[in-house]
Amino acid sequence: MTEPLALLEVAARLAQEAGDLVVRGREGARIAGTKSSAADIVTEMDLAAERLLRDRLAELRPDDGILGEEGDDVASRSGITWVLDPIDGTVNYAYGIPYYGVSVAAVSGPPRTHEWTQLAGAISTGSGELWTAAKGEGAWRDGEPLRRVSAPPLATTLVATGFQYVPELRAQQGRVVAGLLPEVRDIRRMGAAALDLCHAAAGIVDAYYEHRINAWDMAAGGLVAAEAGLKVAGLDGGPADERLVIAAHPDVWSDLQQALLAAGAAEVG
Repeated sequence: MTEPLALLEVAARLAQEAGDLVVRGREGARIAGTKSSAADIVTEMDLAAERLLRDRLAELRPDDGILGEEGDDVASRSGITWVLDPIDGTVNYAYGIPYYGVSVAAVSGPPRTHEWTQLAGAISTGSGELWTAAKGEGAWRDGEPLRRVSAPPLATTLVATGFQYVPELRAQQGRVVAGLLPEVRDIRRMGAAALDLCHAAAGIVDAYYEHRINAWDMAAGGLVAAEAGLKVAGLDGGPADERLVIAAHPDVWSDLQQALLAAGAAEVG
């Protein structure tokens, strides 16, 4: 198996290449369609960035698989699969809000959240940052190591979250937020799951949770958070998956879990 640092080199290079394309193409980027609902958009640049990533992986890693947001899956012959989100935060991107990024991750094993092993990940952001991580090697923000060594108590925890685009699920998630809000310092909803995970890794927010995100939303960002010292897990404490991701320092993770349970998080979806 390829070493995580070698995979990280590829992930970082491709995230930056696609990130440059996305930033250059933002002016005039048009909505190309919708996905789960009329509010869930995809732009022409989402499609262009994923084409670039797929083409480059075909050159550099032709035996690897691909799991991407905007294209067909490619089965792996090497045991490595690349998990791609060409623009995480597409609505922000379309509105000119610079909270979005290109997420590129390499995983081994079955390309499913509860079965894979995350090996390397990189996220290039609209504001020009590069967040990276390699399994067992650490996490970095623009080359500076990330390490969360402490956390505030739950009552003074700033929590990031996000919402689904399907109205019925949004209503359920809103009820959970309403129940959680009195238990924490405040809630932030910024619109890009991968970046929320990175911000939790850096302590820009204290913790993060979200229901019903996709594999490509958490593949790179989840590894950055975990390598920075956070516990990244599902509501039952097992592997995080599309049902729910909770990322928080181990000292406060269980308190946030219990607060989410009390707020009805187990009933969403």
